[in-house]
Amino acid sequence: MPVFTALLAGLLFGIGLIVSGMADPAKVLGFLDLAGAWDPSLAFVMAGAVAVGAVAFAVAGRRRVSILGTPMALQTPSFIDRRLVLGSVVFGIGWGIAGFCPGPAFVVLGMGAAKAGVFVVAMLAGMGVFELIERRPGVDRFATR
Repeated sequence: MPVFTALLAGLLFGIGLIVSGMADPAKVLGFLDLAGAWDPSLAFVMAGAVAVGAVAFAVAGRRRVSILGTPMALQTPSFIDRRLVLGSVVFGIGWGIAGFCPGPAFVVLGMGAAKAGVFVVAMLAGMGVFELIERRPGVDRFATR
């Protein structure tokens, strides 16, 4: 049952990305172009997602198991450190260059777009490089500051 539920949730998420325009790089780049022909429509999509997420996390925070009976463990809030800020900056630069973030990139890749394929390969390569750097001797992955 959890696999079917995950598949259904993924399909719903992908359809939502397509319907909202988040899977259209031109629309995303229009949203990010604050100095040009700015398209604010994705701000409403994001605000709606934040509102739904806030309610979901509030409910989930009071539960130990999901509706399907699987264990839940939410992370506790942490601090904003240099790694978080740097990762956010790199994510934003990639989003601004390509018009994709990971979820929509996989949706568009599933639709057969070559640009999404290039993005996904670059994203996976970046993740691999990050892991290689993190696994170097002397790097404390869980350092607090």
